[in-house]
Amino acid sequence: MYQRLLQSHSIFPTNDIEKTSEFYIQYLGFRAVSYLEAEEPHICLYRDDTEVILTKSLGQKVVPNRELYGYGYDAYFITKQQEHLKQEFEAAGVKIVRSLSNTDYNNKEFVIEDVDGRWIAFGIKETSASME
Repeated sequence: MYQRLLQSHSIFPTNDIEKTSEFYIQYLGFRAVSYLEAEEPHICLYRDDTEVILTKSLGQKVVPNRELYGYGYDAYFITKQQEHLKQEFEAAGVKIVRSLSNTDYNNKEFVIEDVDGRWIAFGIKETSASME
């Protein structure tokens, strides 16, 4: 049997890579490792077992999925600690755009908006049978 997928990293182009990085550090509790001198400049943001990679958009406007396609998040982080995270983010002043709730697709989730207007969900499937 082949190795299963292990992780996924979100890649976010941004007009102001340092401003976006600071938002993720200050408000969402990530830590940053900068590779701005690399051939393809980027900043890696880490929290727990997740990673977000920021790249420079070279002046291109960041357009969230909901604006491009009418709906959809720009990233989805799986967690069983939605209530704790929501409280942490609210205390830090993060904009919560969808409160913690159970969706019609059987996820328990909440959604924030980042400094670039991206909608990012934090949640998990409510039944393990659908995950197999």
